[in-house]
Amino acid sequence: MPAIPPPSVPLPLPLGQPRVAVPADSSLWDRVSTWVSENKAVVYTIAGVAVVVTTAGAVYYIKNNSDSNGSAPRPSKKERRKRKQAEREAEEKAKAAPQQPAAGSTQAADAPQPQAAKVESADDLPEIDENTVLALSEDERKTYAAKLKEAGNKAYGAKDFDKAIGLYSKAIICKPDPVYYSNRAACYNAMGNWDKVVEDTTAAVNLDPEYIKALNRRANAYDHLGMYSEALLDFTASCIIDNFKNPQSADAVEKLLKKYAESKAKEILKDKPTRLPSPTFVGNYLQSFREKPRPVGLEDTVELAEDTGKGQLQLGLRALEKKTGEGYEEAAAAFEKALELGDLGDFEAFAYNMRGTFRCLQGKHEEALADLSKSIEIDPSLTQSYIKRASMNLELGDPEKAELDFKEALEKDANDPDIYYHRAQLHFIKQEFTEASKDYQKSIDLDKDFIFSHIQLGVTQYKMGSLASSMATFRRCKKNFEKTPDVYNYYGELLLDQGKFQDAVEQFDTAIEMEKQTKPTSMNVLPLINKSLALFQWKQDFAEAEKLCKKALIIDPECDIAVATMAQLLLQQGKVTEALTYFERAAELARTEGELVNALSYAEATRTQIQVQEKYPQLAARLSGMAAMR
Repeated sequence: MPAIPPPSVPLPLPLGQPRVAVPADSSLWDRVSTWVSENKAVVYTIAGVAVVVTTAGAVYYIKNNSDSNGSAPRPSKKERRKRKQAEREAEEKAKAAPQQPAAGSTQAADAPQPQAAKVESADDLPEIDENTVLALSEDERKTYAAKLKEAGNKAYGAKDFDKAIGLYSKAIICKPDPVYYSNRAACYNAMGNWDKVVEDTTAAVNLDPEYIKALNRRANAYDHLGMYSEALLDFTASCIIDNFKNPQSADAVEKLLKKYAESKAKEILKDKPTRLPSPTFVGNYLQSFREKPRPVGLEDTVELAEDTGKGQLQLGLRALEKKTGEGYEEAAAAFEKALELGDLGDFEAFAYNMRGTFRCLQGKHEEALADLSKSIEIDPSLTQSYIKRASMNLELGDPEKAELDFKEALEKDANDPDIYYHRAQLHFIKQEFTEASKDYQKSIDLDKDFIFSHIQLGVTQYKMGSLASSMATFRRCKKNFEKTPDVYNYYGELLLDQGKFQDAVEQFDTAIEMEKQTKPTSMNVLPLINKSLALFQWKQDFAEAEKLCKKALIIDPECDIAVATMAQLLLQQGKVTEALTYFERAAELARTEGELVNALSYAEATRTQIQVQEKYPQLAARLSGMAAMR
């Protein structure tokens, strides 16, 4: 998929993601998250769209020119300056004598601190209640409110929260000021009374819709109450008001998205049926191994009964040759049935290998590992089982075991080119490009007819900064494999990364035409998606980019890359509701917990965008102005 372009395009996929026997490592969401993590806390404004990027996802806000509806007026500049000055003084005092935050409180350090000015003791202050305040003049109320607030700050500093709450409550009776409500909320925050925190911060925000401390405190309380969507909305509003200058708020958004998505993912996975990924995904995965003739005894010329294990193996291999979604489903079912029927003789290890392969694709990791280990136990010479188990161990976060599997495989057969090719993939993923290039070259030396070793060598050379070597490798590929569409697709990616848009589109067009001619019923849709992104980057041609993505989804409705690209394109155009539909579809297509967490993060971030427009139209309008100034 295309490399990372300038920050004026949808989130793409890193250049030359290898065909690797680790489905999750090839997933869209893992790769997008890699890109996002490299651009953490960056704000992009695209076509009136501000994009706040975090490692958990991207939060988008669309311009909205509607006026605030029913919200309180903003404080005057003088009042805002006075408030900021008071907060600065409190922060300076806090730095001089820092207080330890209360247990369970993530924002106690943001709470009011004792003021530098000398104040009367609480006992010397007048008795204030709903009745006595009526006898006071407006100036007296302001004076007493300020003194009560100062005494409340002193009590808070001494961690006498009940006393501080009483003093702030009296200050509020004198003068309903957002700062007093927020300070009282800080006391409740320290005491873990989250409902009261929400109540007081809501009162503060009603008086001052842009009171950042109150918004952050309420978000923290919502978080503790498990109201993640509400918390995300408040943290997001805080980010916009602060012009995204506070990294703590951005981090809070990131953590909250992750927490929400992980919680939701666990619920979904309890009842989520296992399924194969898109035909494009399965086809690319299977092609990462050199094509071999069927085992002797399972050819079509041999008549085997379908009610036998061997007959089901034969049916499964025949179904694979269709290279369609239906064919892959038939193959998975046949390999399961073969082992249920048993009596496989010399084909038992092969049967476990194939069932393990499809269980891996379905995201049944533990079951897949067990099948591959059983295959190795039965026939230690079947090196492909070591390779697949290595890839599974890598996916499960155990690269050391993966390396041991490759080592064992090489001990069995040091001349198997697939071992070197897949070990190169391991190095590529770990960004060990020098080692990767050596293994790709070794794979080529042992078998020069496997196109993907050549392609990945060229991509690796490019990643190493050897542009001339990479271009030379692809020129040889085009000469020696002129009828292979993947060559033109990957070469187009390199050209796109260099900003050579027209040349890149020509390569993608060639790949598309070849796919149509050679695989009309099982076309690889990646060249269509790459062309879509290229046209958007080059000409901002949303209409054609969308058309290409829709065509890809007609061919392969379950292609996660096409689904996510459509979502990004729709977001760029402000079609937020439509984009949300595609992100939710991506969550449906996710097979593993990691993929689902990422998809849900994007969906929730997009849903928050819609809520920002509805609940904080003035902030959406401000974002529009920020975008215009960039």
